[in-house]
Amino acid sequence: MPQNKQILLDNRPEGEAIASNFKLVTTDTPALADGQVLVRHHFLSLDPYMRGRMSEGKSYAQPQPLGEVMIGGTVGEVVQSRSPKFVVGDMVAGMGGWQQYSVVDAEQRGMLRKVDTTHVPLSHYLGAVGMPGVTAWYGLVKICEPKVGETVVVSAATGAVGSAFCALAKARGLTVVGIAGGPDKCKYAVHELGFDACVDYKEHAHPRSLARAVKEACPNGVDGYFENVGGMVLDAVLSNMNAHGRIAVCGMIAGYDGAPMPMAHPALILTNRLKVQGFIVGEHMEIWPEALKELGTLVASGKLRPRESIAEGIESAPEAFLGLLKGKNFGKQLVKLI
Repeated sequence: MPQNKQILLDNRPEGEAIASNFKLVTTDTPALADGQVLVRHHFLSLDPYMRGRMSEGKSYAQPQPLGEVMIGGTVGEVVQSRSPKFVVGDMVAGMGGWQQYSVVDAEQRGMLRKVDTTHVPLSHYLGAVGMPGVTAWYGLVKICEPKVGETVVVSAATGAVGSAFCALAKARGLTVVGIAGGPDKCKYAVHELGFDACVDYKEHAHPRSLARAVKEACPNGVDGYFENVGGMVLDAVLSNMNAHGRIAVCGMIAGYDGAPMPMAHPALILTNRLKVQGFIVGEHMEIWPEALKELGTLVASGKLRPRESIAEGIESAPEAFLGLLKGKNFGKQLVKLI
């Protein structure tokens, strides 16, 4: 059996996450039992939710255990199989974690799914046609519930979720405005992803200034908002929400290091009768087939052309992850393992 490089969570962050929170080890992959398969990972997904799992505070999921392989989505190839459900050569997606190989109990439902790379590149099953894409679909369709002609806004606009959100929203006849960090990202959002406008939050040191920029980009106000960031960005959009607007709360990356994020004007939720709903897409598996079908069609037809930031080798995962938390990635952050 091949040797397997793995990255473990060695200790919990105190404030900001740092590289020494992680530990690289090499182990032997165990022999397979009946019903198991060995998957060689081609790509590992790095996602902001992982930062929350590193801490022990109350959350929607159990903390990442110390001394164990970091959680993470993976795509790769079945290289050994003792399961009738999979054969060597099958391309699959699963939650293999920060490692080169994983042994998977293929008899357990939902642990592994076959993917078709005929029209959709393998890596996209970790982004546009994977969890981030379905996250965008759920927040838009089920929470923002847009009507043709309305205006929707998404923060972290050029990331995996934001780019999928734009394509899904444009397909529904909506005006779509993004919020991103830096002129290059905003230019890409408008000229490549198809956003109607993009606000560069880095140009604004104060929420009032950012709120004015959002107002200029959204002259008819905001009907639906997909929140990935929190903090000043949330305050700026909140002040531009229309009555009976809907806010899908997916992430709060501005507060993942534990710093408090007080809202400047929470009374706007009441005065504008807003719906504000947090969600975890893994709790809504019933919508995944419908969402994945639409997302796959958008990618195959060229209407969704996701960008990727790719780090090379499992050893690069910690630094790439820390860069993601600071917005250094441009598009979906992946680690190429083969």
